[in-house]
Amino acid sequence: MGRPLSRAGGPARLSLWHDTADTDWTPRASLAGDLDVDVAVVGAGYTGLWTAYYLAEAQPDLRIAVLEAEVAGYGASGRNGGWCSALFPASLSTLAGLADRPAALAQHRAMRATVDEVARVAAAEGIDAQLAKGGTITLARSRAQWTRARAEVEDARRWGRGEDDVRLLGVREATEVLRGSRTRGATYTPYCAALHPARLVRGLAEAVERRGVRIFEKTRVTGIEPGRATTPYGVVRAPTVVRATEGYTAGLPGHARTLVPVYSLVIATEPLAPEVWDEIGLARRETFTDHRHLIIYGQRTADDRLVFGGRGAPYHLGSRIRPEFDRDPRVFARLHATLLDLFPVLAGTRVTHAWGGALGIPRDWCASVGLDRETGLAWAGGYVGDGVSTTNLAGRTLRDLVLGHETDLTRLPWVGHHSPRWEPEPLRWLGINAGLRAMMLADAEESLTRCPSLVARAVAPLLG
Repeated sequence: MGRPLSRAGGPARLSLWHDTADTDWTPRASLAGDLDVDVAVVGAGYTGLWTAYYLAEAQPDLRIAVLEAEVAGYGASGRNGGWCSALFPASLSTLAGLADRPAALAQHRAMRATVDEVARVAAAEGIDAQLAKGGTITLARSRAQWTRARAEVEDARRWGRGEDDVRLLGVREATEVLRGSRTRGATYTPYCAALHPARLVRGLAEAVERRGVRIFEKTRVTGIEPGRATTPYGVVRAPTVVRATEGYTAGLPGHARTLVPVYSLVIATEPLAPEVWDEIGLARRETFTDHRHLIIYGQRTADDRLVFGGRGAPYHLGSRIRPEFDRDPRVFARLHATLLDLFPVLAGTRVTHAWGGALGIPRDWCASVGLDRETGLAWAGGYVGDGVSTTNLAGRTLRDLVLGHETDLTRLPWVGHHSPRWEPEPLRWLGINAGLRAMMLADAEESLTRCPSLVARAVAPLLG
Protein backbone atom coordinates (compact mmCIF):
# COMPACT_ATOMS: atom_id res chain seq x y z
CA MET A 1 0.00 0.00 0.00
CA GLY A 2 1.51 3.28 -1.10
CA ARG A 3 5.07 4.31 -1.80
CA PRO A 4 8.04 3.13 0.26
CA LEU A 5 8.46 5.19 3.40
CA SER A 6 11.72 7.04 3.24
CA ARG A 7 13.05 10.47 4.01
CA ALA A 8 15.59 10.13 1.24
CA GLY A 9 13.25 11.55 -1.38
CA GLY A 10 11.42 13.96 0.89
CA PRO A 11 8.51 13.50 3.30
CA ALA A 12 6.58 10.24 3.14
CA ARG A 13 3.53 10.61 0.93
CA LEU A 14 1.26 7.81 2.08
CA SER A 15 -1.18 10.29 3.63
CA LEU A 16 -1.46 13.74 5.17
CA TRP A 17 -0.65 12.13 8.50
CA HIS A 18 2.54 10.50 7.24
CA ASP A 19 3.51 13.78 5.61
CA THR A 20 3.14 15.73 8.86
CA ALA A 21 4.13 13.19 11.51
CA ASP A 22 7.43 14.92 12.28
CA THR A 23 9.28 11.61 12.42
CA ASP A 24 12.03 9.77 10.63
CA TRP A 25 10.43 6.96 8.63
CA THR A 26 13.71 5.10 8.11
CA PRO A 27 12.92 1.45 8.94
CA ARG A 28 14.27 -0.10 12.10
CA ALA A 29 16.46 -3.18 11.76
CA SER A 30 14.89 -6.40 10.54
CA LEU A 31 15.04 -9.65 12.47
CA ALA A 32 18.49 -11.20 12.06
CA GLY A 33 17.97 -14.84 12.99
CA ASP A 34 16.01 -16.97 15.40
CA LEU A 35 14.91 -15.36 18.65
CA ASP A 36 13.41 -16.54 21.94
CA VAL A 37 11.12 -14.15 23.84
CA ASP A 38 8.23 -14.30 26.28
CA VAL A 39 5.69 -12.58 24.00
CA ALA A 40 5.83 -12.19 20.22
CA VAL A 41 3.51 -9.54 18.78
CA VAL A 42 2.74 -9.64 15.05
CA GLY A 43 1.96 -6.15 13.78
CA ALA A 44 3.26 -2.72 14.84
CA GLY A 45 0.02 -0.82 14.52
CA TYR A 46 -2.06 0.41 17.44
CA THR A 47 -3.11 -3.04 18.63
CA GLY A 48 0.39 -4.47 18.72
CA LEU A 49 1.99 -1.39 20.22
CA TRP A 50 -0.65 -0.83 22.90
CA THR A 51 -0.32 -4.50 23.87
CA ALA A 52 3.46 -4.23 24.09
CA TYR A 53 3.20 -0.95 25.99
CA TYR A 54 0.90 -2.22 28.74
CA LEU A 55 2.72 -5.55 29.08
CA ALA A 56 6.09 -3.84 29.44
CA GLU A 57 4.64 -1.35 31.90
CA ALA A 58 3.09 -4.10 34.04
CA GLN A 59 6.08 -6.46 33.95
CA PRO A 60 9.30 -4.70 32.93
CA ASP A 61 11.39 -7.88 32.79
CA LEU A 62 9.14 -9.46 30.16
CA ARG A 63 10.93 -10.11 26.86
CA ILE A 64 8.73 -8.73 24.10
CA ALA A 65 9.35 -8.60 20.35
CA VAL A 66 7.12 -6.81 17.84
CA LEU A 67 7.35 -7.97 14.22
CA GLU A 68 6.23 -5.60 11.45
CA ALA A 69 6.08 -6.22 7.70
CA GLU A 70 6.71 -2.54 6.85
CA VAL A 71 7.25 0.14 9.52
CA ALA A 72 5.31 1.02 12.64
CA GLY A 73 2.22 2.97 11.63
CA TYR A 74 2.33 1.97 7.98
CA GLY A 75 -1.25 0.62 7.82
CA ALA A 76 -4.59 1.84 9.12
CA SER A 77 -3.06 3.10 12.37
CA GLY A 78 -1.29 5.81 10.40
CA ARG A 79 -3.99 6.48 7.80
CA ASN A 80 -7.36 6.66 9.56
CA GLY A 81 -9.63 9.65 10.07
CA GLY A 82 -8.20 10.49 13.49
CA TRP A 83 -11.29 9.76 15.60
CA CYS A 84 -10.56 8.43 19.08
CA SER A 85 -14.15 7.66 20.03
CA ALA A 86 -16.28 5.50 22.29
CA LEU A 87 -17.85 3.88 19.23
CA PHE A 88 -17.79 0.09 19.22
CA PRO A 89 -18.66 -1.67 15.95
CA ALA A 90 -21.30 -3.95 17.50
CA SER A 91 -24.49 -2.59 19.08
CA LEU A 92 -25.37 -2.85 22.74
CA SER A 93 -28.02 -5.39 21.79
CA THR A 94 -25.41 -7.54 20.07
CA LEU A 95 -23.10 -7.33 23.08
CA ALA A 96 -25.96 -8.19 25.41
CA GLY A 97 -26.60 -11.25 23.26
CA LEU A 98 -23.01 -12.35 23.89
CA ALA A 99 -23.45 -11.99 27.66
CA ASP A 100 -26.17 -9.87 29.27
CA ARG A 101 -27.34 -6.27 29.59
CA PRO A 102 -24.98 -5.26 32.45
CA ALA A 103 -22.00 -6.66 30.51
CA ALA A 104 -22.99 -4.72 27.40
CA LEU A 105 -23.20 -1.50 29.40
CA ALA A 106 -19.84 -2.30 31.04
CA GLN A 107 -18.31 -2.54 27.55
CA HIS A 108 -19.76 0.86 26.68
CA ARG A 109 -18.39 2.41 29.89
CA ALA A 110 -14.99 0.89 29.14
CA MET A 111 -15.03 2.45 25.68
CA ARG A 112 -15.90 5.88 27.09
CA ALA A 113 -13.06 5.62 29.62
CA THR A 114 -10.67 4.56 26.87
CA VAL A 115 -10.90 7.97 25.16
CA ASP A 116 -9.43 9.56 28.28
CA GLU A 117 -6.90 6.75 28.72
CA VAL A 118 -5.43 7.41 25.27
CA ALA A 119 -5.12 11.10 26.15
CA ARG A 120 -3.52 10.22 29.50
CA VAL A 121 -0.83 8.02 27.96
CA ALA A 122 -0.08 10.52 25.21
CA ALA A 123 0.49 13.23 27.82
CA ALA A 124 2.50 10.94 30.12
CA GLU A 125 4.78 9.81 27.29
CA GLY A 126 5.21 13.26 25.76
CA ILE A 127 3.46 12.25 22.52
CA ASP A 128 2.24 15.30 20.63
CA ALA A 129 -0.80 13.67 19.04
CA GLN A 130 -2.51 17.06 18.62
CA LEU A 131 -5.47 15.70 20.57
CA ALA A 132 -8.62 17.72 21.22
CA LYS A 133 -11.62 16.17 22.98
CA GLY A 134 -14.46 18.07 21.35
CA GLY A 135 -16.90 15.18 20.98
CA THR A 136 -18.78 14.12 17.85
CA ILE A 137 -21.71 15.80 16.13
CA THR A 138 -23.80 13.68 13.78
CA LEU A 139 -25.95 15.85 11.54
CA ALA A 140 -29.45 14.99 10.36
CA ARG A 141 -29.86 16.53 6.90
CA SER A 142 -33.12 14.99 5.73
CA ARG A 143 -36.43 13.88 7.23
CA ALA A 144 -35.30 10.24 7.18
CA GLN A 145 -32.02 11.12 8.89
CA TRP A 146 -33.87 13.12 11.53
CA THR A 147 -36.05 10.10 12.21
CA ARG A 148 -32.92 7.99 12.75
CA ALA A 149 -31.38 10.64 15.00
CA ARG A 150 -34.41 10.65 17.28
CA ALA A 151 -34.55 6.86 17.28
CA GLU A 152 -30.87 6.70 18.29
CA VAL A 153 -31.46 8.91 21.33
CA GLU A 154 -34.64 7.03 22.27
CA ASP A 155 -32.72 3.75 22.12
CA ALA A 156 -29.94 5.23 24.28
CA ARG A 157 -32.49 6.20 26.91
CA ARG A 158 -33.85 2.64 26.98
CA TRP A 159 -30.32 1.53 27.88
CA GLY A 160 -30.11 4.11 30.66
CA ARG A 161 -27.76 6.39 28.74
CA GLY A 162 -28.48 9.98 29.66
CA GLU A 163 -27.93 13.45 28.23
CA ASP A 164 -24.33 13.35 29.37
CA ASP A 165 -23.75 10.42 26.98
CA VAL A 166 -25.74 11.30 23.87
CA ARG A 167 -28.29 14.03 23.28
CA LEU A 168 -30.51 15.36 20.54
CA LEU A 169 -29.81 18.84 19.17
CA GLY A 170 -32.36 21.03 17.44
CA VAL A 171 -31.42 22.94 14.33
CA ARG A 172 -30.20 26.01 16.23
CA GLU A 173 -28.02 24.05 18.65
CA ALA A 174 -26.66 21.89 15.83
CA THR A 175 -25.68 24.83 13.63
CA GLU A 176 -23.94 26.52 16.54
CA VAL A 177 -21.51 23.60 16.40
CA LEU A 178 -21.43 22.78 12.69
CA ARG A 179 -23.12 24.63 9.85
CA GLY A 180 -23.70 21.89 7.31
CA SER A 181 -26.18 22.50 4.53
CA ARG A 182 -29.81 21.45 5.01
CA THR A 183 -29.28 20.68 8.69
CA ARG A 184 -32.47 19.72 10.55
CA GLY A 185 -30.79 18.77 13.83
CA ALA A 186 -28.14 16.42 15.13
CA THR A 187 -27.03 14.04 17.83
CA TYR A 188 -24.00 14.84 19.97
CA THR A 189 -21.73 12.84 22.25
CA PRO A 190 -18.75 14.24 24.16
CA TYR A 191 -16.87 10.94 24.05
CA CYS A 192 -14.56 11.50 21.09
CA ALA A 193 -11.24 13.24 20.51
CA ALA A 194 -9.75 14.35 17.22
CA LEU A 195 -6.07 13.50 16.93
CA HIS A 196 -3.15 13.02 14.55
CA PRO A 197 -3.03 9.23 14.18
CA ALA A 198 0.49 8.90 12.76
CA ARG A 199 1.98 11.03 15.53
CA LEU A 200 0.25 8.80 18.07
CA VAL A 201 1.43 5.50 16.57
CA ARG A 202 5.00 6.70 16.07
CA GLY A 203 5.12 8.05 19.61
CA LEU A 204 3.86 4.71 20.90
CA ALA A 205 6.61 2.88 19.04
CA GLU A 206 9.22 5.06 20.74
CA ALA A 207 7.53 4.62 24.12
CA VAL A 208 7.62 0.82 23.94
CA GLU A 209 11.27 0.88 22.89
CA ARG A 210 12.07 2.99 25.94
CA ARG A 211 10.61 0.14 27.98
CA GLY A 212 12.91 -2.42 26.42
CA VAL A 213 10.56 -3.80 23.75
CA ARG A 214 12.31 -4.74 20.51
CA ILE A 215 10.61 -3.75 17.24
CA PHE A 216 11.74 -5.49 14.07
CA GLU A 217 10.60 -3.73 10.91
CA LYS A 218 10.60 -4.96 7.31
CA THR A 219 10.04 -8.39 8.88
CA ARG A 220 6.97 -9.98 7.36
CA VAL A 221 5.49 -12.86 9.34
CA THR A 222 4.62 -15.71 6.99
CA GLY A 223 3.01 -17.97 9.55
CA ILE A 224 1.73 -18.05 13.11
CA GLU A 225 1.62 -21.32 15.05
CA PRO A 226 1.54 -22.21 18.75
CA GLY A 227 4.84 -21.09 20.22
CA ARG A 228 6.27 -19.49 17.08
CA ALA A 229 6.03 -16.75 14.47
CA THR A 230 7.86 -17.55 11.24
CA THR A 231 9.58 -14.94 9.08
CA PRO A 232 12.00 -15.12 6.12
CA TYR A 233 14.78 -14.04 8.52
CA GLY A 234 14.22 -16.48 11.32
CA VAL A 235 11.72 -17.93 13.76
CA VAL A 236 10.62 -16.06 16.86
CA ARG A 237 9.71 -18.54 19.58
CA ALA A 238 7.43 -17.45 22.41
CA PRO A 239 4.91 -19.05 24.78
CA THR A 240 2.45 -16.30 23.73
CA VAL A 241 2.04 -15.08 20.15
CA VAL A 242 -0.31 -12.14 19.58
CA ARG A 243 -1.95 -11.64 16.17
CA ALA A 244 -2.44 -7.88 15.73
CA THR A 245 -2.72 -7.70 11.94
CA GLU A 246 -6.25 -6.25 11.43
CA GLY A 247 -6.79 -5.50 7.69
CA TYR A 248 -3.78 -7.63 6.71
CA THR A 249 -5.00 -10.76 8.53
CA ALA A 250 -6.25 -12.50 5.38
CA GLY A 251 -2.65 -12.80 4.14
CA LEU A 252 -1.73 -15.18 6.96
CA PRO A 253 -2.05 -18.94 6.33
CA GLY A 254 -5.31 -20.22 7.79
CA HIS A 255 -6.88 -16.76 8.07
CA ALA A 256 -8.15 -16.06 4.56
CA ARG A 257 -11.74 -15.91 5.88
CA THR A 258 -11.13 -14.48 9.37
CA LEU A 259 -11.30 -10.78 8.48
CA VAL A 260 -11.85 -9.12 5.12
CA PRO A 261 -9.92 -5.97 4.16
CA VAL A 262 -12.30 -3.20 3.09
CA TYR A 263 -10.95 0.15 1.99
CA SER A 264 -11.82 3.54 3.42
CA LEU A 265 -10.60 6.59 1.51
CA VAL A 266 -9.82 10.10 2.76
CA ILE A 267 -9.10 13.57 1.40
CA ALA A 268 -7.65 16.64 3.13
CA THR A 269 -7.87 20.31 2.22
CA GLU A 270 -5.25 22.99 2.44
CA PRO A 271 -5.30 24.94 5.73
CA LEU A 272 -8.48 27.04 5.77
CA ALA A 273 -8.66 30.71 6.67
CA PRO A 274 -10.30 31.76 9.96
CA GLU A 275 -13.25 33.31 8.12
CA VAL A 276 -13.91 29.97 6.38
CA TRP A 277 -13.93 28.18 9.71
CA ASP A 278 -16.34 30.85 10.98
CA GLU A 279 -18.70 29.68 8.23
CA ILE A 280 -18.20 25.96 9.04
CA GLY A 281 -17.84 25.77 12.84
CA LEU A 282 -16.03 23.01 14.75
CA ALA A 283 -14.56 25.60 17.11
CA ARG A 284 -13.58 22.86 19.60
CA ARG A 285 -12.37 20.53 16.84
CA GLU A 286 -15.44 18.31 17.12
CA THR A 287 -15.41 15.31 14.82
CA PHE A 288 -18.43 15.06 12.54
CA THR A 289 -20.55 12.80 10.38
CA ASP A 290 -24.22 12.57 9.42
CA HIS A 291 -26.99 10.01 9.65
CA ARG A 292 -26.72 8.69 6.09
CA HIS A 293 -26.25 4.96 5.51
CA LEU A 294 -22.90 5.05 3.67
CA ILE A 295 -20.46 6.18 6.35
CA ILE A 296 -18.67 9.53 6.13
CA TYR A 297 -16.42 11.12 8.76
CA GLY A 298 -14.43 14.32 9.22
CA GLN A 299 -12.36 16.42 11.57
CA ARG A 300 -10.69 19.82 11.83
CA THR A 301 -6.96 19.32 12.23
CA ALA A 302 -4.65 21.22 14.53
CA ASP A 303 -3.33 23.16 11.52
CA ASP A 304 -6.88 24.03 10.36
CA ARG A 305 -7.30 21.60 7.48
CA LEU A 306 -10.50 19.70 6.95
CA VAL A 307 -9.97 15.95 6.74
CA PHE A 308 -12.91 14.08 5.22
CA GLY A 309 -13.31 10.39 4.49
CA GLY A 310 -15.81 7.66 3.85
CA ARG A 311 -16.61 4.22 2.58
CA GLY A 312 -17.49 3.52 -1.01
CA ALA A 313 -14.42 1.77 -2.39
CA PRO A 314 -15.15 -1.79 -3.57
CA TYR A 315 -14.00 -4.94 -1.86
CA HIS A 316 -11.40 -6.72 -4.03
CA LEU A 317 -11.74 -10.39 -4.93
CA GLY A 318 -9.64 -12.72 -2.79
CA SER A 319 -9.11 -10.05 -0.06
CA ARG A 320 -6.37 -8.49 -2.16
CA ILE A 321 -4.45 -5.48 -0.86
CA ARG A 322 -2.49 -3.50 -3.44
CA PRO A 323 -0.97 0.00 -3.59
CA GLU A 324 -3.31 1.10 -6.37
CA PHE A 325 -6.35 0.35 -4.21
CA ASP A 326 -5.32 3.22 -1.89
CA ARG A 327 -6.25 5.75 -4.54
CA ASP A 328 -9.54 5.44 -6.41
CA PRO A 329 -10.23 8.64 -8.38
CA ARG A 330 -13.97 7.89 -8.57
CA VAL A 331 -14.27 7.57 -4.80
CA PHE A 332 -12.16 10.69 -4.23
CA ALA A 333 -14.44 12.60 -6.63
CA ARG A 334 -17.53 11.43 -4.73
CA LEU A 335 -15.96 12.42 -1.42
CA HIS A 336 -15.11 15.86 -2.76
CA ALA A 337 -18.63 16.32 -4.12
CA THR A 338 -20.12 15.28 -0.77
CA LEU A 339 -17.81 17.68 1.07
CA LEU A 340 -18.88 20.59 -1.17
CA ASP A 341 -22.53 19.65 -0.69
CA LEU A 342 -22.03 19.77 3.07
CA PHE A 343 -20.03 23.00 3.04
CA PRO A 344 -20.54 25.08 -0.13
CA VAL A 345 -18.10 27.66 1.30
CA LEU A 346 -15.30 25.21 0.31
CA ALA A 347 -15.87 25.71 -3.42
CA GLY A 348 -12.48 26.43 -4.95
CA THR A 349 -10.55 25.13 -1.94
CA ARG A 350 -7.56 23.00 -2.86
CA VAL A 351 -7.38 19.34 -1.83
CA THR A 352 -3.74 18.66 -0.98
CA HIS A 353 -3.83 14.98 0.03
CA ALA A 354 -5.87 11.94 -0.95
CA TRP A 355 -5.22 8.46 0.39
CA GLY A 356 -6.75 5.22 1.57
CA GLY A 357 -6.11 2.03 3.46
CA ALA A 358 -7.62 -1.30 4.43
CA LEU A 359 -9.51 -1.94 7.64
CA GLY A 360 -10.58 -5.34 8.99
CA ILE A 361 -14.20 -6.49 9.08
CA PRO A 362 -15.38 -9.71 10.77
CA ARG A 363 -18.41 -11.58 9.44
CA ASP A 364 -20.68 -10.43 12.28
CA TRP A 365 -19.25 -6.89 12.51
CA CYS A 366 -18.21 -7.53 16.13
CA ALA A 367 -14.62 -6.83 17.21
CA SER A 368 -13.02 -9.34 19.54
CA VAL A 369 -10.00 -9.97 21.72
CA GLY A 370 -8.84 -13.19 23.34
CA LEU A 371 -6.20 -15.71 24.31
CA ASP A 372 -6.33 -19.48 23.77
CA ARG A 373 -4.51 -20.74 26.85
CA GLU A 374 -3.91 -24.19 25.36
CA THR A 375 -2.07 -22.86 22.29
CA GLY A 376 -0.79 -19.52 23.62
CA LEU A 377 -2.25 -17.78 20.56
CA ALA A 378 -3.82 -14.40 21.27
CA TRP A 379 -5.62 -11.98 18.98
CA ALA A 380 -7.45 -8.69 18.74
CA GLY A 381 -9.13 -6.99 15.81
CA GLY A 382 -12.15 -6.62 13.59
CA TYR A 383 -12.68 -2.98 14.56
CA VAL A 384 -14.63 -2.06 11.39
CA GLY A 385 -12.98 1.37 11.36
CA ASP A 386 -13.49 2.12 15.07
CA GLY A 387 -9.99 1.11 16.09
CA VAL A 388 -8.17 4.21 17.33
CA SER A 389 -9.63 3.78 20.82
CA THR A 390 -10.73 0.13 20.70
CA THR A 391 -7.12 -0.95 20.13
CA ASN A 392 -6.18 0.65 23.43
CA LEU A 393 -8.86 -1.32 25.24
CA ALA A 394 -7.61 -4.42 23.41
CA GLY A 395 -4.03 -3.77 24.53
CA ARG A 396 -5.02 -3.46 28.18
CA THR A 397 -7.22 -6.53 27.95
CA LEU A 398 -4.46 -8.59 26.32
CA ARG A 399 -2.10 -7.48 29.08
CA ASP A 400 -4.44 -8.93 31.68
CA LEU A 401 -5.07 -12.12 29.69
CA VAL A 402 -1.38 -12.77 29.02
CA LEU A 403 -0.41 -12.15 32.64
CA GLY A 404 -3.26 -14.37 33.87
CA HIS A 405 -5.12 -11.64 35.72
CA GLU A 406 -8.90 -11.82 35.96
CA THR A 407 -10.16 -8.24 35.84
CA ASP A 408 -13.18 -6.19 34.83
CA LEU A 409 -11.62 -5.93 31.37
CA THR A 410 -11.26 -9.68 30.87
CA ARG A 411 -14.95 -10.11 31.75
CA LEU A 412 -16.21 -7.80 29.00
CA PRO A 413 -18.46 -9.52 26.43
CA TRP A 414 -16.12 -9.14 23.46
CA VAL A 415 -13.40 -11.16 25.21
CA GLY A 416 -13.12 -14.63 23.72
CA HIS A 417 -15.74 -13.96 21.05
CA HIS A 418 -15.22 -15.83 17.78
CA SER A 419 -16.89 -14.36 14.71
CA PRO A 420 -18.11 -16.74 12.00
CA ARG A 421 -15.80 -17.20 9.03
CA TRP A 422 -16.54 -15.29 5.87
CA GLU A 423 -17.98 -17.15 2.90
CA PRO A 424 -15.54 -18.50 0.30
CA GLU A 425 -14.98 -16.57 -2.90
CA PRO A 426 -16.69 -15.44 -5.04
CA LEU A 427 -19.62 -15.40 -2.61
CA ARG A 428 -18.05 -12.90 -0.24
CA TRP A 429 -17.02 -10.61 -3.13
CA LEU A 430 -20.60 -10.66 -4.41
CA GLY A 431 -22.12 -10.19 -0.95
CA ILE A 432 -19.88 -7.41 0.31
CA ASN A 433 -20.10 -5.34 -2.86
CA ALA A 434 -23.85 -5.91 -3.07
CA GLY A 435 -24.13 -4.57 0.48
CA LEU A 436 -22.06 -1.52 -0.47
CA ARG A 437 -24.31 -0.85 -3.46
CA ALA A 438 -27.36 -1.29 -1.27
CA MET A 439 -26.19 1.43 1.12
CA MET A 440 -25.60 3.80 -1.80
CA LEU A 441 -29.05 2.96 -3.13
CA ALA A 442 -30.60 3.47 0.30
CA ASP A 443 -29.25 7.02 0.51
CA ALA A 444 -30.45 7.75 -3.02
CA GLU A 445 -33.87 6.29 -2.18
CA GLU A 446 -34.21 8.53 0.87
CA SER A 447 -33.28 11.63 -1.10
CA LEU A 448 -36.19 10.86 -3.46
CA THR A 449 -38.84 9.56 -1.06
CA ARG A 450 -37.86 11.55 2.04
CA CYS A 451 -38.75 8.44 4.02
CA PRO A 452 -36.53 5.85 5.77
CA SER A 453 -35.12 3.45 3.20
CA LEU A 454 -36.83 0.11 2.62
CA VAL A 455 -33.59 -1.15 1.03
CA ALA A 456 -31.59 -0.33 4.16
CA ARG A 457 -34.15 -2.10 6.36
CA ALA A 458 -33.97 -5.21 4.16
CA VAL A 459 -30.17 -5.54 4.18
CA ALA A 460 -29.48 -4.34 7.75
CA PRO A 461 -29.30 -7.86 9.23
CA LEU A 462 -26.65 -8.77 6.67
CA LEU A 463 -24.49 -5.71 7.38
CA GLY A 464 -24.22 -5.90 11.16
